[in-house]
Amino acid sequence: MKIKGTTMILKRNGSQASMQGPEEWFTGNVRIDPIQLQPVEPSRITSALVTFEPGARTNWHTHPLGQLLIVTSGKGWTQCEGEPKVEINAGDTIWYPAGHKHWHGATSTSGMSHIAVQEMLDGKNVEWLEKVTDEQYAK
Repeated sequence: MKIKGTTMILKRNGSQASMQGPEEWFTGNVRIDPIQLQPVEPSRITSALVTFEPGARTNWHTHPLGQLLIVTSGKGWTQCEGEPKVEINAGDTIWYPAGHKHWHGATSTSGMSHIAVQEMLDGKNVEWLEKVTDEQYAK
């Protein structure tokens, strides 16, 4: 079905600038490559390819409508609040339900990249929380 006045949007590889993951959201060296940082109405989807160097990780955070991760390379860890840390590898997919507090990133010795897909709700796709401590990360 085609909506009147809309056309396909093609963004060429490398046409959008990479950005350093902000220290307010991440620990360690993280690069964000935009896929779709702002939704195109009527869609609410945003997405990015996120690359973590060894030891790098997100802060604890939640998503108002959940998040899908698709691990594209390397080996990483993720943890949901109150649950044990688990290893994630290239080819794995992870779904975090709406409002589910979690973190994800590389292992201490291996880098990891994933595609993150989430929806906006009232102009927001993530709620950033406190940093993952070195002790939490090492557990």
